[in-house]
Amino acid sequence: MAQFTKATSIKDWLNQRLAIEKVEKVMASEYWIPKNINFLWAMGMVLAITFALLLVSGIFLLMYYQPHVDLAFDSVNYTIMREVDFGWLWRHIHGVAASVVFLVIYIHMFTGIYYGSYKKGREMIWISGMLLFVTFSAEAFSGYMLPWGQMSYWAGMVITNIFSLGDLHLDGLVEWIRGDYVPAQAFLSRFFMLHVLLLPLVIIGLIGLHFAALRIPHVNNQDGEEIDFEAESKKYLAGDKAGSKVMRFANDFMSKDMMIVGIYLIFFFYLVFYNYSFALDPVNFDPADMLKTPTHIYPEWYFLWSYEILRPFSVNIGLIAFGFAQVIFVLLPWLDRSPNTVPASRRGLFQIWFWLLLIDMIVLTAMGKLPPEGIFSTIGLVAALMFIVLWIALPFITMNEKKV
Repeated sequence: MAQFTKATSIKDWLNQRLAIEKVEKVMASEYWIPKNINFLWAMGMVLAITFALLLVSGIFLLMYYQPHVDLAFDSVNYTIMREVDFGWLWRHIHGVAASVVFLVIYIHMFTGIYYGSYKKGREMIWISGMLLFVTFSAEAFSGYMLPWGQMSYWAGMVITNIFSLGDLHLDGLVEWIRGDYVPAQAFLSRFFMLHVLLLPLVIIGLIGLHFAALRIPHVNNQDGEEIDFEAESKKYLAGDKAGSKVMRFANDFMSKDMMIVGIYLIFFFYLVFYNYSFALDPVNFDPADMLKTPTHIYPEWYFLWSYEILRPFSVNIGLIAFGFAQVIFVLLPWLDRSPNTVPASRRGLFQIWFWLLLIDMIVLTAMGKLPPEGIFSTIGLVAALMFIVLWIALPFITMNEKKV
């Protein structure tokens, strides 16, 4: 009894100073989620769990990694993989999570497009999500440099050359980013800092912003129905849980989330133990050699679609197309002129636009992995032009859409 009284007094003391109960209500037990949602709404929690796996595995790898051009390759491929107990496991977890996280991001992103999660006051949800996508991309790129293998070195060379901006010849900017004329110790050191400190801090901050943006207008639902959350929450609190259209974030929605997360983790650890090789580029098992260029340089699969938009054109036009591809998704809430918040399946031409965009990005991804020769070059060019045309056409497709 004395221990219970003591615990209660500590809780009261903290509650008076930190408003623990109020924060818990605002962020969990009285944060209301629509009932009419499907498993795709769990992708946010899946992403949070995957980021946690990346964070924890990264900390263990950091204990043995050496950020030096003469030591980095061996510290990853020999020390961690052969000398450290279960070092291989942490590397496989980190590598698989770094790849799978983008698969989940793309599912999450296209779910938002399909169900119109960016409309009617939810613009900040979409913008913060796209900022997270960009930051995760930068985090993945910086991490890809750290093993200091052949593909690390040459991918770093190619990507940083983009910042010369073609005929503008901003070579000084490229040298400033690298810290040298070519990727070397300064380059590895600064990308190590970005990967283990600065970018993870930005990601954590953006996750907080994304969740805060979700809290105010509430998440949407698979029917596009406008719900009176105040009235429906009163029904729930009055005991009419079956008649209410909403449920608590904790623990109603969380319990459903955890079921999806459990299924995901089975799939994830199957990849970690049995099919991890897709996340480890074989070319990167050769030490970096500035005198030996790999036959075909290409980025990881999650960057291939934007890389293929750059590749078919001349340098200047390619850079413009590449820049267009990087920013256009952020502008989606303003390019979609329709007043409808219903799913794409009920929006006529927009449904066709959505599936064409998805198929086009899959084609771009496939072509980005193949050498730009013969029919592959032609398909890549057509797919890149299709991507640009689809986005230019979106405002015209949606501006005359009838209210459903």
